[in-house]
Amino acid sequence: MNPVNNILYLATLGAIRLWRMFMYIAVYIGLSPVKAYIIKALHSTGIKVNGAASHDIVVHNDWLYHRLAYDGTLGIAEAYMDGWWDCKRLDEFICRAFKASLYKKLLFPWEKCISYLTFDAFNLQTVARCHQVAQEHYNLGNDIFKSFLDVNMNYSCGYWKDAKNLDEAQLHKVELIGRKLKLKPRMRVLDIGCGWGGLCKFLAETYNVEVVGITNSKEMAEEARFNCKGYQVDIRCQDYREVNEVFDRIVSIEFFEHVGRRNYQSFFELTHRCLTDDGIFLLQTSGNDNDISPPIEGFIHKYIFPNGILPNHKDIPKAIDNLFCLEDWHNFGAYYDKTLMAWHDNFVKNWHTISHMFENPDSTYRMWIFFFLMCAGVFRARLFQVWQIVLTKSAAGGYVSVR
Repeated sequence: MNPVNNILYLATLGAIRLWRMFMYIAVYIGLSPVKAYIIKALHSTGIKVNGAASHDIVVHNDWLYHRLAYDGTLGIAEAYMDGWWDCKRLDEFICRAFKASLYKKLLFPWEKCISYLTFDAFNLQTVARCHQVAQEHYNLGNDIFKSFLDVNMNYSCGYWKDAKNLDEAQLHKVELIGRKLKLKPRMRVLDIGCGWGGLCKFLAETYNVEVVGITNSKEMAEEARFNCKGYQVDIRCQDYREVNEVFDRIVSIEFFEHVGRRNYQSFFELTHRCLTDDGIFLLQTSGNDNDISPPIEGFIHKYIFPNGILPNHKDIPKAIDNLFCLEDWHNFGAYYDKTLMAWHDNFVKNWHTISHMFENPDSTYRMWIFFFLMCAGVFRARLFQVWQIVLTKSAAGGYVSVR
């Protein structure tokens, strides 16, 4: 971000803080009407406060309503982390709330304004900022992620068709990717955002191809190199914008959320430049195809994926115009619900093995639980999607996809 944009960005954050202070005072003065309005809105969706149903919420501190009005979904999440409220089935509460457009009724204009001011007006995914998400999330410690991911550590939506458990769903996903890429021995494959190397290892082992995997997380890179030892896999710790080689195939699995709208065009220009004329590019990303769900959510931005933003379904065709032929667009977003619930169950089961790692284990535990169950509820409501998109430079004879 150049100095002028940096000043404007800081000024924007200052204006947002002033507005929040105004909201804080306004809500403090009129807490009772705010509480009554929120309870009424909840009741309209079938959610009761201190009710008996599993999707009802139990409020331990009435200042929850203040935090919701003042800080949107971030306030709700932080209040949950602080133990101000509970819900037996948080995933069902979120699903009901989003299906009934409660988000739009209570929070949408305010959070849309914040999203626009901080993510559309400025580029928060620059080279200078690209390591922030690695430092604050992916480098937390591999043991944390091992506690809830599958055996091959795939941190993305599984493919649950004919799968009985998480390990099978993730295996089916990488098998599907391999079939869609139509790989041949000795091809060179680039994996942008390779994580812990699970896909790199699978492709190298199954198809006898050479794979280059890139990540900006040192902990991921170290684990990926260990996992891929003995295979034709080169794991590099670098920003994707530093790649300047040609590959027969390119794949990127749920990394695109870290690219940012201001960089979509340059991202696809880079992949076009690095792909052979007869090559295939498979992109898997979460996204939204509606105007209700926000491209960025305060809790996710602050605690999970800093600077991440979900693409809208309109963004991708626009960014690939005059670069790629869109061969296939496969939506299996409903499977993220099952993936997230499996991660949640694994995390709960294995929490005792990692709880000692945290200074404030209770708050950390509730943060992860909120992350898993909030996201599961939103995907269950079908407001977020998962797309596998196959692109070519215009494959001779056409492209036939698989499911």
